[in-house]
Amino acid sequence: MTAPATVLRPHAEQDHAAELAALAAADDRAKPPNWNLSPWAVVEYLLGGTLPDGTVITPKYVGPRRLIEVAVATLATDRALLLLGVPGTAKTWVSEHLSAAISGDSTLLVQGTAGTSEESIRYGWNYARLIAEGPSAAALVESPVLRAMRDGKIARLEELTRIPADVQDTLITILSEKTLPVPELGTEVQARPGFNLIATANNRDKGVNELSSALRRRFNTVVLPLPDSAEAEVEIVSRRVAELGASLQLPAEAAELAEIRRVVTVFRELRSGRTEDGRTAVKSPSGTLSTAEAISVLTGGLALAAHFGDGVLRPHDIAAGIHGAVVKDPVADRAIWIEYLETVVRERDGWADFYRAGQEIS
Repeated sequence: MTAPATVLRPHAEQDHAAELAALAAADDRAKPPNWNLSPWAVVEYLLGGTLPDGTVITPKYVGPRRLIEVAVATLATDRALLLLGVPGTAKTWVSEHLSAAISGDSTLLVQGTAGTSEESIRYGWNYARLIAEGPSAAALVESPVLRAMRDGKIARLEELTRIPADVQDTLITILSEKTLPVPELGTEVQARPGFNLIATANNRDKGVNELSSALRRRFNTVVLPLPDSAEAEVEIVSRRVAELGASLQLPAEAAELAEIRRVVTVFRELRSGRTEDGRTAVKSPSGTLSTAEAISVLTGGLALAAHFGDGVLRPHDIAAGIHGAVVKDPVADRAIWIEYLETVVRERDGWADFYRAGQEIS
C-alpha cells in the first residue's frame, strides 16, 4: 500500500511501505501466527538498521532497545501491552509503528476520552436497520477492537485512563477470554491468533480513572522515558522536524543544528529545574515541555521563517513558540520564564539574539 499524494499524514504502513517490504523479504526468522514480520524484524523496524541488501531502515524510536524488545515480546504472548509515560514520550507513535509492523494496519484505533462508551470498545448498532429488521449481523456496527479480534490483528486504545472505569472493565473479558459475547444475536466473536491490544496512558493522569486491579493484571506495562541525554533528544527532534518540514512542504531551509540544540536546551533545563552545567537552579513551569512540544516549536519556527522571513530559521522565529510552550499560566509561568531569561539566557554566550527575542515576546 502506498501513501496517496493528497494525504497530509499517511499511516505508518503507507509512509514506510518500502521499508516494511524490504524487512519482510529479508526476514527468515520465526513469526507468531498472523504477524507480517518476526519479533526481531519488528524491533529492527522501530529502532533502525541496515539490511544485508543495503536497505537502510530509519529509526522510528530513539531509546533503550530492551524496552522495545519487551514490548514486542509482550505482544507475542496472551498479555496486552500498556505504554505508559509523560506526555510527549512517543507512546502513540510507538503504538502506531508496532501495529503497522505486526499487522500491516495501524488504523484499528479507539480514542479514549471521558465520553468513550462501551459501544466504542465492543460494538454498536445501526439503529435504522435495528428498528426495521430487529437484531441481525447486518445491523451490527463493529468496533475497531472487534475487527481486530475477527482478523487477528493489533488493536490500539489511546489514553486508557481517560476512559470511565466501568467502560475500561469492558476489556476484561476480551483480554482474558479472548472472546466478545454478542448476546443480542446469541453468538460471540472469538479472537483469531495474532490479536492483541496496545493501550497508552499518561502517567501524569494518575488518579483520573485508575485501572482496576483485574484490568491491570491483563497488561504488561512498559514505561517510555524522556530521552536520557541532550544528544539523544536533539537527534529525535532533528529527524522529526525534517520529516514534518518535508511533508508540509515548507519553503524553508532545514533547521540548523544550533537552533534545534537551543530549543532542546531550554526545554531540558526548565524541565529538570537546573542548567545543563548543573551550576544554577531554575524554577520549572507548569507545562510538560516534552520532546513533542520541542518538535512543534521548531516546525512552527520554520513556518515563520518561510512565510515571514528569509527562509532561514533564526532565534526570533523560535522565541514565540517557546514562550507559548512555557507560559501556560499567564502569571506564575510568565514570572518563571522572565526569571530564566534574566538569570540564564542573558548571561549565556551566543544567546544575545534569543534573549532580545524572548524579551520582546514577553
